[in-house]
Amino acid sequence: MTAEPRKSDEDSFVSHFVRNLWSANSVTVTLLSAFLAVVIGAVLIVVSDSEVLAKFGYFTARPSDAISSSWELISTAYSDLLKGALGDPAAYQAWFSGTGTWQEAFAPLSETLTYAAPLVFTGLSVALAFRGGLFNIGAQGQAVLGCITAGVVGFSFGLPIVLNLLIALIAGVIGGAIWGFIPGILKARTGAHEVITTIMLNYIASLFLSWLVLQKGVQDPDRTDAISKAVAESAQLPSFGGVLRVHLGILIAVAVTFGVAWLLNRSAFGFELRAVGANPHAAETAGISVAKTYALLMAVAGGLAGLGGATQVLGTAHALTPAVAGNIGFDGLLVALLGRNKPWSTFFAALLFGALRAGGNRMQTFSGISLELVTVLQALIVIFIAAPALVKAIFRLRASRSMRPGVTLAKG
Repeated sequence: MTAEPRKSDEDSFVSHFVRNLWSANSVTVTLLSAFLAVVIGAVLIVVSDSEVLAKFGYFTARPSDAISSSWELISTAYSDLLKGALGDPAAYQAWFSGTGTWQEAFAPLSETLTYAAPLVFTGLSVALAFRGGLFNIGAQGQAVLGCITAGVVGFSFGLPIVLNLLIALIAGVIGGAIWGFIPGILKARTGAHEVITTIMLNYIASLFLSWLVLQKGVQDPDRTDAISKAVAESAQLPSFGGVLRVHLGILIAVAVTFGVAWLLNRSAFGFELRAVGANPHAAETAGISVAKTYALLMAVAGGLAGLGGATQVLGTAHALTPAVAGNIGFDGLLVALLGRNKPWSTFFAALLFGALRAGGNRMQTFSGISLELVTVLQALIVIFIAAPALVKAIFRLRASRSMRPGVTLAKG
C-alpha cells in the first residue's frame, strides 16, 4: 500500500510553488517588464492627446470626464494594436459567416510574420556572438551586404525557379559571412575591438549600397531614382500573394532556429564558443584556439544576418534601395537582448517585435497614435529586461535560485 501524502508535504509544495511564482525568474521578469512598458505607454498615449489632456484641467471638478476619456483612448489604441497584430474578430466572424474571406482574416497575422522573419536571423546573429563573448553591433551592415549580394544575384542570372532562389539565398549568406569575418579576423589577429570595427563596417555597407544602386547595370534603366532592377520572380521567396505578404522566409527562420539551437547545445563548435564566451583564458588553457573561434563565430553570425538581409530583399522589397534593409540589424540587437541570447527565446522575441510593428501600423491609421510609440514600447521592454534589479525592486520580487549567470551579456 502506498502512503498518502501528508498535509505538511502538500502545504510545502503549494508554498514552494507560490514562492517561486513571485520570484525574480526570467519568465516573471519578462512578463512584468512587458506590463510596465504597457503602463508607461498608456501614460504616453494620454499625454500625447491634447483633447484628453485638456480634461485634466478640471479634474477636481469632474474627474469622471478625464478618467473615462483616458480609458477610451487607451483601450481603443491597444485594441487596434492587437487587431493589427493578430487579427480583427470582426474579420474572422465575416469569414465564418461567408461575407468575408480567410485572406482578410489572416492578413494581420501575415504582416506580423512578415516583419518578424528577418528579425529572427539578425537576432540569432547577435545572440550567437553574445554567447561567444563578442558584442556584434554589425548585424545591420552584414544584413545590408546580404541584401546586396542576394539582390544582385536575384536579377542577374536567369536560372530555373528553385535554383535561382537557392543561389540568391546562399549569396546572401556569403555576403554577410564575409562582412562578419572581417571584424572577427581583426579581433583574432590584432585584438581590435569588435564594437568599433562593426560600427565602422555598418557605415561602409550603407554607403556602398547607396552608391551601388546608382551604377549602370544595377540601377533600373527605366527609373531615375536610386533603385535597382527588380529581382526576378524565380528568385523571389514564394508567398500567398494578395493581402497575405507572408513568405517562405518564416519557415526558413524556424529551420535556422533549430539549427542554431543544435549548434550551441549539441556541436563541438558550440561547446568551444560557449567556453570561450565564459572564460577565454581558461578555454585557451584547455587547448581551444580562441582566435580561430572568434573568426569563425563572427563569420557564422554574419552569415545569419546576411540571410536576414536576403530574406528582406527576396521576400518583400524585390529590389535594392538605400533603405532596403531598414533597421533589421539594430532591431535584431534588441531582439537578442529580449530573448536573453537563447535561440528559441530570440525567435519568439522577434515575433513580439513583428507583432508590435504590424499592430503599430493599424494603431497609427485607426487611432491616430504615432508609430514611434511602438518603438518606445520596444525600448521600454528591453530596458526593464536588461535591468532585472529594477523590476525586482519595483515589484519586491524574491531572489530565485533558477537565475543563473548564463543569462548575462557578453563581456565585450
